Amino acid sequence: MAINVLNLYQRISGFPGGRWLFTRIVCFRAPYFGSIRPQFVELRPGIARVSMKKRRSVQNHIGGVHALAMGNLCELAAGMMTEVTMPRNMRWIPRGMTIQYLRQARSDVSAEARLELREYNQKEDVVVDVEVMDREGTRVVRAEITMYISPRD
Repeated sequence: MAINVLNLYQRISGFPGGRWLFTRIVCFRAPYFGSIRPQFVELRPGIARVSMKKRRSVQNHIGGVHALAMGNLCELAAGMMTEVTMPRNMRWIPRGMTIQYLRQARSDVSAEARLELREYNQKEDVVVDVEVMDREGTRVVRAEITMYISPRD
């Protein structure tokens, strides 16, 4: 039986430490995302916001946030947003990513993934737009992640 991710997020995110616990559950199911220590800020159909603190383990050789750490953040935001946007009878898998590194990120960052709310009921590629902003609100990364969606068997 599949977990209803949106229901779980809504049930626990309002409690003290609830968003932290939700993030830990997600990282338990997909351990690689734990490497960036993300924090869910918002999750609902059509939108996800996930933040990441700048710390030594995600820095590059010139002291900024590593590009691939931000790419990891983009994929997490896009995947979880897609999960809570698709109807329960649909599944998804990332098919590709185009990413532009616009500026050096020298602070904590936050990714926002967005997808149009509409009927999803057939096999198709859906492009999720993701933007990463630094603490000052400057856009540092822009990504388009193609998700292949299809009916569950």
